Amino acid sequence: MSNFTKTAITSAFGSMLERMPFDKITVSGIIRECSISRNTFYYHFQDIYDLLDYWLDQEISNYITVAGENDWKENIRGFLDNCKSHKKLIYNLANSISRERLERYFFASTDGVITDFILRRAEGKNLPPQRLTAISNICRYSLVGYFLRFLWNGMKEDTEEILSELSVLVEAAVEYGIDEYKP
Repeated sequence: MSNFTKTAITSAFGSMLERMPFDKITVSGIIRECSISRNTFYYHFQDIYDLLDYWLDQEISNYITVAGENDWKENIRGFLDNCKSHKKLIYNLANSISRERLERYFFASTDGVITDFILRRAEGKNLPPQRLTAISNICRYSLVGYFLRFLWNGMKEDTEEILSELSVLVEAAVEYGIDEYKP
């Protein structure tokens, strides 16, 4: 029953984000929408920001995998297309939380996946950890930068064009950083 209730809370939260900005959503509104008690909400989440973090983790996990090397493009395509499908929700969230919080979340949520991707590409190479970190950072900064530009431009950009541009940057960073390094 506990997982069912937590799922109901996160589902109600997502539904509310489709209708209103994040900064207008309250614990009281969520408990009314779910027909639960305040104690039940606080059993599952410390506060509205804890719920936000959990909801974002659940949503992002649909697109972040440790799959094959070429799947990163499919994951990004799916994520961007989903953003376009839920444009109001995305802007209700992005326009009502601080830019710093949004950027920190995207950096944190992409760190492990990008680092894993770089480590798989560098397997068997003699690369120092600081070089691998630099390559991972270049890829992560590019990805987050493209996503922020996508938001700022009203999600009007062609997803395939974004993937093409991003792919050139990522592949260049990975290939040059790995293949041309001489210790």
